[in-house]
Amino acid sequence: MSLISNLFTDNTTIVIPYALLLFIAIFSVLWYLLKRSPQPPLPPGPRGLPIVGNLPFLDPDLHTYFTKLAQNHGPIFKLNLGSKLTVVVNSPSLAREIFKDQDINFSNHDVPLTARAVTYGGLDLVWLPYGAEWRMLRKVCVLKLLSRRTLDSFYELRRKEIRERTRYLYQQGQESPVNVGDQVFLTMINLTMNMLWGGSVKAEEMESVGTEFKGVISEITRLLGEPNVSDFFPWLARFDLQGLVKKMHMYARELDAILDRAIEQMHRLRSRDGDDGECKDFLQHLMKLKDQEADSELPITVNHVKAVLVDMVVGGTDTTTNTIEFAMAELIRNPELMKRAQQELDEVIPDGHVLDLEEKFGIVLKLKTPLVALPIPRLSNSNLYL
Repeated sequence: MSLISNLFTDNTTIVIPYALLLFIAIFSVLWYLLKRSPQPPLPPGPRGLPIVGNLPFLDPDLHTYFTKLAQNHGPIFKLNLGSKLTVVVNSPSLAREIFKDQDINFSNHDVPLTARAVTYGGLDLVWLPYGAEWRMLRKVCVLKLLSRRTLDSFYELRRKEIRERTRYLYQQGQESPVNVGDQVFLTMINLTMNMLWGGSVKAEEMESVGTEFKGVISEITRLLGEPNVSDFFPWLARFDLQGLVKKMHMYARELDAILDRAIEQMHRLRSRDGDDGECKDFLQHLMKLKDQEADSELPITVNHVKAVLVDMVVGGTDTTTNTIEFAMAELIRNPELMKRAQQELDEVIPDGHVLDLEEKFGIVLKLKTPLVALPIPRLSNSNLYL
């Protein structure tokens, strides 16, 4: 027994150095091959700290911060945001190449954990990877939900809601300060709810559903705007250090329950009143398409329907509210600009006349290009030269 033991010990002692040398040789060869493989050179960028990279140096006003960096490092530069390499472009020609010339190569997005939680795993138009499924949903939205005919059918609803809110703001403004942002948000959420399921939910239940819906959407929008450390360090995702994903899952369940009730009521109303084939809101459009595409290679599921509705709600309330609130703040900060705007309105709009967008304002609005300080970050599908 001792002879066998000694033999095993001697062999082990001899093998270990050779195994170590073999491992070092293989590692060296692989490292050499990787270093030799042609890699596109990375753009310049500011120095960062170990592990956290450039995160501690980010300015809250990112667009102005990036402009300053572009003055030092050129129109394209890199940042290490935690464990993620980020490339920033700050010139019209490079932006055109990314968003137009190589749009397919930059068509995907890095889905934030909170967004994934509220969009059923990223099944919506914003976060779904580019492919047949995304093209199908986009076609549905462009041809059915956002077509001119569908939007025109809600014209009177939009007109009525905006007039009532404008009248309320005028009356309240005579007596006390008014939170314009809150009022614009209420206007947009009311319009959005009516467009989403105004024909599917009973009128007497719209108010109670609306109250619950407004609270949930407010919290979801707030959480989507919160920076999450786990997005910059994916290996921390399991710990959810800030508790943002847990909170988002809670509100996502509440939103899911609201959408389920709306779908259930739609089915009950149609079974009671009969299906005349006419779609009265976005929900009915989507559910009809879901039934029509049930046997196709890429069927629309209930989760697809819900995810698209979430897109409509968040996109139709938050961005509009922020844009109008920002415009009003700029007018208040510049009294001369406010006076000029009022004079121009008095010249264009006769006394007692309400001007619709189809009239002269339509020409003015078409000439204005909407400004977005920072678009949603995109992912490149492969190594590319710009």
